[in-house]
Formats: sequence, structure tokens, C-alpha cells
Amino acid sequence: PAMAKMFALIERMAPSELPILVTGETGSGKESAARAVHHFSRRRGGPMIAINCAAIPEGLVESELFGHEKGAFSGALATKVGLFEAGTGGTVFLDEIGELPLGTQAKLLRALDGAKITRVGGVAERAIDVRIVAATNRDLTAEVKAGRFREDLYFRLGGATVAVPPLRERPRDLPLLARELLAAACARLGREPVAIGGSAMHALAQHRWPGNVRELKNAIEYAAAVVD
Repeated sequence: PAMAKMFALIERMAPSELPILVTGETGSGKESAARAVHHFSRRRGGPMIAINCAAIPEGLVESELFGHEKGAFSGALATKVGLFEAGTGGTVFLDEIGELPLGTQAKLLRALDGAKITRVGGVAERAIDVRIVAATNRDLTAEVKAGRFREDLYFRLGGATVAVPPLRERPRDLPLLARELLAAACARLGREPVAIGGSAMHALAQHRWPGNVRELKNAIEYAAAVVD
């Protein structure tokens, strides 16, 4: 029921061009929610580009998002198109947006407000046509109070918010997910399908899953690899 409610909300919000902020614990399925936004939107025929803001070195974030001109910095041997330009007509998913440096947050806000970006090392503004979906496992209101996240950007992104419930609050999802993940793991391993017995399913149901669906997937893949 919790996930059905969430996806119904996504389906209602997706046709608009509003930026959407997806919140939830790590491993709970925020990227799946973002992909659902793209699927139900008018942009589903365009690209969906995902970027993990926490995985990019701070000095390269702007180059990844906005692109750079040849010679803009040491190592910039050629002009590079950023994700906002590459995603024209589609959706850009900014995962872990709470990790963006403050300077990049200001430029992101300006890009959202004006639908234009400037490549690193460039002077010309370039029009962009993307829908932004951002995700975070942080409490952005607390981050704003601590001065680590811009309040104006939070208000710009947080007008439409989707909260992904943790796996422990979705008990009816657990057996469905476990069986699907096990079937997929067996197929990848090229082994005959195996079933989850009653006692094993009970053990899965009793666990709190602090790592959510990602933790469940890892546990199931381990079981598929070692069970006789």
C-alpha cells in the first residue's frame, strides 16, 4: 500500500515540468522512483541521465553538469558537453544532491531559474531543456540550518517531494522483492531456479533491513551463489 500510494503520487506529478525531490534512506529505491517520474512524464521518449553527486570529485562537478570548453583547466584537452546539454528533451537525475558544493548549488539554482547554463571556461549561455529530479538521504532542512545547503535551492527543488518508505515499513513488498531478486540472481548465475522456504522467508521478514532493498539484494545474491 505504501508503494502504491507513492507511485500514484508520482504518476500525478510526472506530467508537470516541476523539479521533484525524492527523499528516503539509502538503498530504499530512490532511483526507481526517479525513473518512474521519467516514465510517466511527457519526456519519456528522451534520455534519462543519472549522476551520483557524491561520487564526483568536487573540482569536476561543474564540468560534469555544465560541460567545459577546451583548455578551461589542466587536462581539458577537448570540449565536453555536460549532462544538462546531453539530457536535452529528457530528465536529469541528481542523486545525493545534498553532497553538491555550495558554489555549484548556486549555479544549479541559476540554471533551473533561467533554463540556461554556461560551460566551464566559456562565456556564452546555452539554453537547456531538461526536467530535474533530485534525491537525497539527508534531512535537507537540517542541512539548510547548518549552512551546508542553500535555502533558495531547497525551496526550488522541494516544492514537489516524494518520500520513499524504508523496506521495514513495506512488509508486503518483502516476499515479492525477495523472489524476484532470487530469480534474477539464479538466471545470471546460469543455475536452476531455487525457492525461498518458509523458515528462510520468516527470517527475512524479522530482519530490520537498515540497508533497505540494496541490502536485501546483496543478501539474496549471496544466497543464490552459495546455497546447495
